[in-house]
Amino acid sequence: MTAPVLETARLREERSALEATFVPGAGMLCCSLRHRGAELLAQNAGVAAYAQHGKTMGIPLLYPWANRLAGFDYSVAAHSVRVPHDPGRVRVDQNGLPIHGVIGGLMAWELTDANDHATGSLTARLSWSDSRRELFEVFPFRHELRYEARLRDGRLEIELTVDACGQDAVPLSFGFHPYLSPTGAAREHWLVELPPMRALELDARKIPVGSAQVLGARRFELDALEFDDGFDEVSEPARFSVTDAGRRIELTFREGYPYAQVFAPRAGQFICFEPMTAPANALRSGEGLRVLAAGERFTAGFAVAVSDSV
Repeated sequence: MTAPVLETARLREERSALEATFVPGAGMLCCSLRHRGAELLAQNAGVAAYAQHGKTMGIPLLYPWANRLAGFDYSVAAHSVRVPHDPGRVRVDQNGLPIHGVIGGLMAWELTDANDHATGSLTARLSWSDSRRELFEVFPFRHELRYEARLRDGRLEIELTVDACGQDAVPLSFGFHPYLSPTGAAREHWLVELPPMRALELDARKIPVGSAQVLGARRFELDALEFDDGFDEVSEPARFSVTDAGRRIELTFREGYPYAQVFAPRAGQFICFEPMTAPANALRSGEGLRVLAAGERFTAGFAVAVSDSV
């Protein structure tokens, strides 16, 4: 069966030669970020594999939870939920745990304005209601989502707003997964900078089981190091960066993201600084989980800035 063709929305800032492309029909995936024509996001298995199977790439929104749950059930805000064992809706990791929420191709967003090349911005909305059974059975909380992206001053800014506009309280456990992939040098020579934060102790399944040491700001060559690590006490704003021979890519947690995951497998040509509203497994553990009361609204934002390295 041939995969459907997914339409894209493109933004460009002429002065910085920065261009970003989004796929509204696949969870508002940012599938490309180019600087002077060079792709800065890992493409991995591509857009179709993300839309159909949840194989992440680019900058995907992880919704309604980021990273893993320790099982297929959770109880929060007066709801006891059984997450469907349905690979068409929820992907599982190598341990069989549900990961990264609903598969992107099921979250088709509506652009609420035409992407404006003059201002370099777009907005989109998604209604999460019981009329969308494939979504509501995974996360039975009525609410509205607003996604806003803009290019300005050499950076891509992305904001997500959750509006608990109905009668339901709404747990906040989402995040993003930016696959940053510098192009000018081998992975071993990338210079990485991490802000002060506290490492989380993880079990063998990468589920948080406690807090560990407080870490100061760090600056190091990636070399043969690899990461799949969770952190809390991430300050606001917090700046992460990777620099190669020609470019510096800086990702800033601007607001609403007190948790992070750093992911850099040795075999991958990417590093991910993942902004998260809650730690992995928060829907089950309750640790660090904020629940938005009915009638409340919450906005979280981050930015990816691209500049010449010096």
